[in-house]
Amino acid sequence: MTVKRKAYLAAIIYAFVIGLSFMFVKVTLTVASPIDTLAHRFTIALIGIVFWIVITQNKLKINKQDVAKILPLALLYPIAFFTFQVLGLARISSTEAGIIQATIPIFTLVLASVLLREKATREQIIFISLSVFGVIYMLFMNNGSASTGNLIGSGFILLSAGAASLYNVLARKLTKQYSLLTLTYVMTLCGFVIFNGVAIGNHLIHGTLLQFFRPFVHVGFVIAILYLGILSSLVTSFLSNYTLSILEASNMSVFSNFATLITILAGVIFLQETFHFYHLIGGIVIIIGVIGTNYFGHRRWHNE
Repeated sequence: MTVKRKAYLAAIIYAFVIGLSFMFVKVTLTVASPIDTLAHRFTIALIGIVFWIVITQNKLKINKQDVAKILPLALLYPIAFFTFQVLGLARISSTEAGIIQATIPIFTLVLASVLLREKATREQIIFISLSVFGVIYMLFMNNGSASTGNLIGSGFILLSAGAASLYNVLARKLTKQYSLLTLTYVMTLCGFVIFNGVAIGNHLIHGTLLQFFRPFVHVGFVIAILYLGILSSLVTSFLSNYTLSILEASNMSVFSNFATLITILAGVIFLQETFHFYHLIGGIVIIIGVIGTNYFGHRRWHNE
């Protein structure tokens, strides 16, 4: 398998994990606050990556200058991305949130052209637009059952998409300078420190520290937080960094629309939400857009 095919496979797995994560976040929010959920999520993620470092006997050499360079990236992903995501999911449905995040390719194309001077071909722009049209079509057809009135929740998800887009752009440079393990470790550590600091500090102020650990008595929460901590936080950080070290930011970002499709399918399969014919049409359009964008991107690299 070629390097680029491995990158595409990593991007597809990334999309599946992210797509399912919306459902698991909704599960955790039934018994924990948004900030507590994020704190527990990155505690699990940090335990996971430290365990991996120990069993693989990897030695990380990180100094203050390295942390200073990676910190802006970590503030975007995971800090801003997951903060805005969980705040949005506390107010709107997971399906609607997944659809709104389809704006990531649009933001990424603009930012990549400005900051990285990545010029998308006319064909790529057409297929990205087609993919975005697929999710807009599903949102329009689904407006009878989706909660579109909560502008605050939708705004948070839009901010989450913006943070992910800027991360996609900035990570392109850092993945050339640092190992994937180094980037993932620092990003996870930042999430652990910031989210736990805010959550525990808040409970200490209000004298409710025991409530911070209470969600773990719920089996559903434990399963969901393990998924979010290990797969959705830790593994996706590694996969996204790996993919962005090979693919252009605009090509990586279009897989967010794949995640939207997975989010909708998860709602149908696990939450017994109704599956309509327009979901099938929109899903096909999304897939065509993803394949077309990356096909013409691959042709351009080959010609160059």
